[in-house]
Amino acid sequence: MHSVYSDGELTPEQLAAGARASGLDFLATTEHNTSEAHGAWSRHVGDDLLVILGEEVTTRTGHWLALGIRPGQVVDWRYGLRDERVERQLDEVHRAGGLCVAAHPHAPYPSGTFMYPYQGFDVVEVWNGLWSSDAPWNADNEAALAEWGRGLAADIHRGRWRPAMGNSDTHLEGQIGIPHTVVPAEELSADAILAGIRAGRSWIAGSAAVELSFTASAGDRSAGIGERLKAGAAPAEVRVGVRGVPSGTVSLHTESGNMHRASLPDSGAGTVEWRTGAADAAFVRVEVRHPDGTWRRSATRSS
Repeated sequence: MHSVYSDGELTPEQLAAGARASGLDFLATTEHNTSEAHGAWSRHVGDDLLVILGEEVTTRTGHWLALGIRPGQVVDWRYGLRDERVERQLDEVHRAGGLCVAAHPHAPYPSGTFMYPYQGFDVVEVWNGLWSSDAPWNADNEAALAEWGRGLAADIHRGRWRPAMGNSDTHLEGQIGIPHTVVPAEELSADAILAGIRAGRSWIAGSAAVELSFTASAGDRSAGIGERLKAGAAPAEVRVGVRGVPSGTVSLHTESGNMHRASLPDSGAGTVEWRTGAADAAFVRVEVRHPDGTWRRSATRSS
């Protein structure tokens, strides 16, 4: 989120109120190239709302998010791809225990398109809400999702895949939580939230009205979002539960492409089941789209 401390129009107080009204448990303050807002958030948080300190690092050849940095820490942004300086900044964030996110890779404005290789980054933002207030899903997000999805199989094969993230990139009223990243965590703390995202135990939602469950089972073993299922030669049963997407479409994807599709009823609640195996699927990724084709959620699991 961006506030009046950089190029946003809302104060931290207004953003905190909006986050609570949208059903969010946490948010990240990511002003452009400054930490000035870090100290302004303390009086607006509580047991019901966590604020993760961050920065949107706005370089000449792409933007990236430094999440979980120290209070007052500023990550340098004065470089581009040819300067070969981004790696040392990523290392600086990692030493602070933070996450580095490739932001809006296909943003249609100067410096917004992400030109750095994903190597060294922990997460890829595949859904950015800034330019899509009137239409929650646009061509830039579709391109980011496709690019990330194409690299997923190779990343899993190498043993290190980059989870996806969705962010509202809030600058104006009405943008909060569209979309947001959902993280099942044992506690509401920055360490727990960042650990869940780093491990891929997260998914993306267009609003708090949308719910998702995902399990894959083989015999007496099972795995959820971001977890690994050791199925061996046994078939795996994939089960997806959805609420809040009336007449939506659920599709299941592997390295072979879109392998299964099912429709949700008018109520928006339903369960989809599919059978696969380790020989056919190194991972299963879920998309749930509304009838107009907009995308609301993606979950990944390696098996």
